[in-house]
Order: sequence, then structure tokens, then C-alpha cells
Amino acid sequence: MGIVKISDLMHDNLRIAGGALSRSINAQAEHWMRVGMLAELHPELDHRAIAQLLVQAELAGGLDISVAASAPAGPPRASAKAKH
Repeated sequence: MGIVKISDLMHDNLRIAGGALSRSINAQAEHWMRVGMLAELHPELDHRAIAQLLVQAELAGGLDISVAASAPAGPPRASAKAKH
């Protein structure tokens, strides 16, 4: 485990979001880091697909970047500009 320095504003944001979602400040920060990591590795995925990857990773023993980076991307999300 290491120490990560963050701004006071981000700490306040973590405290508020963590309280609202019944997570500790550290758990909220780790959640946001996991979501952000997966969003950067798989920009074609929406939040729902990222949440599914997080559940799959948990079932497999935890999120490992070497596995997450090689995971199949899944279907691309619909563009906001897509015509229906």
C-alpha cells in the first residue's frame, strides 16, 4: 500500500461521494481509479459495460491491469449523434 497525495478539493469530493454511496474515502477513491483505468483502456465502453468488467474482475479475484488491458472490448457504445 502506498500514499497518494491529492488536493483538498478532491478529498472533499471523495468524502461527499463516499458518504453518499456508503464507501470509505479510500474505497471511493479506489472505485474512481478503477473506473478511470478501465475507461482509458477501453474508451469504447460505457459506464454500464465498465461496471460489468468490474464485477467480472471481482469474481476472478480482483482487477489486474495486465488482464484488463487484454480483455476483449465488447460492443461499442452508441454515439449520441447516431440516427435512429
